[in-house]
Amino acid sequence: MKKIQFPELQTDRLVLRRLIESDWKEIQYLRSDKKVNKFVKRPKADTREKALAFIQRINTEIETRNSVYWSISLKNKQPMIGSISLWNFSEDKKTAEVGYDLNPQFHKMGIMNEALQAVLNYGFQELNLDKIEAFTQINNEPSRQLLKKNKFKLNESRFDEDNPENLIFEIYRR
Repeated sequence: MKKIQFPELQTDRLVLRRLIESDWKEIQYLRSDKKVNKFVKRPKADTREKALAFIQRINTEIETRNSVYWSISLKNKQPMIGSISLWNFSEDKKTAEVGYDLNPQFHKMGIMNEALQAVLNYGFQELNLDKIEAFTQINNEPSRQLLKKNKFKLNESRFDEDNPENLIFEIYRR
């Protein structure tokens, strides 16, 4: 299989790059910390082995074009501070789900807003998506505000069968 060129994105303050094995400690933290995962139901990566297995799975998903997962870093600084992804693509590749997390040390700095805008632009301009969805827990007010700020609209007629506490927000290509 031909290796794909990973779409590294840059913003004023951030580099959105491919996940690498040396990110395992940050993955372990982001996928296991109680505060980070307060509103998220997902398997923990609470050991080095689980974190490395997660990284391998993500990179396989990227190679098979089933997701695009970016590690978020500040410019000129290697450590990963969060992640953002486009995944759960529809069969026709016209809809994808966005997901994200961020080390709480970097909350309320506009970092995720900056990353989300870059990913929305990539999804609509480069992948030609028609719609991007976001599933967020009903009590996750910061996530809801981030989505509203970026012109996502709550779809009140849809429900997440896997997690009834989630709300589904959508944004369409303009």
